[in-house]
Amino acid sequence: MSKKNADNYKIESKEKFNQQAKNYDSGSSGKHARGLYDNVLNKLDKFTFNNLLDVGCGTGNLLSVISNKYNVKIAGVDLTPNMLDIARDKLGYQADLRLGDSENLPFEDYNFDMVICTDSFHHYPHPDKVLKEFSRVLKTSGGLLIADPYAPSPFRQLLNLYFPHSKGGEVRMYSKAEIIKLLEKASFKDIKWELVGRTGFIVTSKLN
Repeated sequence: MSKKNADNYKIESKEKFNQQAKNYDSGSSGKHARGLYDNVLNKLDKFTFNNLLDVGCGTGNLLSVISNKYNVKIAGVDLTPNMLDIARDKLGYQADLRLGDSENLPFEDYNFDMVICTDSFHHYPHPDKVLKEFSRVLKTSGGLLIADPYAPSPFRQLLNLYFPHSKGGEVRMYSKAEIIKLLEKASFKDIKWELVGRTGFIVTSKLN
């Protein structure tokens, strides 16, 4: 990893989202994530689940929508205290919300049958460790949904060259081939990738 180590990226992400937390649900900083919600819900309709974890849950906006649509237990984890405070105010006792790192999820093994991660995966310095954690907390044949920013070549490569010099905590924007390879290596199967508009993708899979 060039220019920064993993801790640098995490510190920058925490600082960025602590500052954005108050206006994230309605402001421009959360616009891309909000634009993915309908597509995330459409994909969730294809899964059967009773217990869902949102990794990088932020202000709990998507968890709130999911709670209103599905009769399921919900949980969330986020690295940013200010975002999580808003999520707790919003969801109260509806959700099990915990402060934590995606590389060391504060949940027991085989605890969920669905894990989602929206507009957060590109902030993770060690995606292989994160996917290993997703696998650990998922039940056998549990589902995984990742929705994240996307840009075509060569813009994606240029952004990836820029990220180590930015202060936003972004680590890497993934191509279709790259994200599929990561999931396959982490023992996920039935991988389906789909472009969302011009600036996002959704990939779904199941734990092998």
